[in-house]
Amino acid sequence: MKKILVLCTGNSCRSQMAEGLINHCFKDKHKAFSAGTNPAKLNPYAIKVMAEIGIDISKNISKHADVFNNEVFDIVITVCDNAKESCPVYFGKAVKYHWPFYDPAEAAGTEEEILKKFRDVRDEILEKLKKEL
Repeated sequence: MKKILVLCTGNSCRSQMAEGLINHCFKDKHKAFSAGTNPAKLNPYAIKVMAEIGIDISKNISKHADVFNNEVFDIVITVCDNAKESCPVYFGKAVKYHWPFYDPAEAAGTEEEILKKFRDVRDEILEKLKKEL
């Protein structure tokens, strides 16, 4: 079983969705964790769009990447450019991937328009995981 860390800036949307998708869809091969370089509160839209596909991330909490200083990971995935630039080098020999996804937390408009952006990013993350993992 490979251990994966998914990093982004806030650990509130993209990395949380990726962690949930990996732990749900690839649980036989991988165990995922997520963190941020500047953690913020878990985004309620991320919780909602994940629940739509049967994945509960409502009890997840945003964590700082430093929490994992002494952990060894097989794979580290950054899902935003800021996290890539400030990605700690202490993840050593882990295979590193950089998959910059649009930040749905920046979405504006009606609730349905915002939810669509979150769904789009969730689905893009899942497709990327299916191709790469």
